[in-house]
Amino acid sequence: MRSLIRAVLMLALIAIVGMFLFGYWTGSGFRSEPAATPAPVATTGTVDTEKARERGAEIGEKAAVAVAKVQETLSEAELTGKIKAKMALDDLVKARAIDVTTNGTTVTLTGTVSSQAEHDRADALARETKGVTRVVDGLRISR
Repeated sequence: MRSLIRAVLMLALIAIVGMFLFGYWTGSGFRSEPAATPAPVATTGTVDTEKARERGAEIGEKAAVAVAKVQETLSEAELTGKIKAKMALDDLVKARAIDVTTNGTTVTLTGTVSSQAEHDRADALARETKGVTRVVDGLRISR
């Protein structure tokens, strides 16, 4: 069973990477509409240098904040993916019955499990994942 799950996960990963690379090799990417042509820019007149510097600094700060937010979101998704993959490969845990939500380095587990052993294993898998600092246990054991 574990080898079947591994094989399915590997095939899915290969398909996703293949679609990504094929789209960019052919030049089509994943856009459904052509890119807009930039409007022409006037090059006459004077430019207030100080105002341009201030505006550039504002844009730079906003870009830095956006990059940090994207990196945080990607690392949250990475943690969630690692935990879900561990659960999918574990014989004791039914990964589809457990929801994993990540906020920063805090992971929340919710759902219903069939036994205390499954509960403890799911909790342990989340806690032992590199990058997780806290696990919020919202799992319920079905009776």
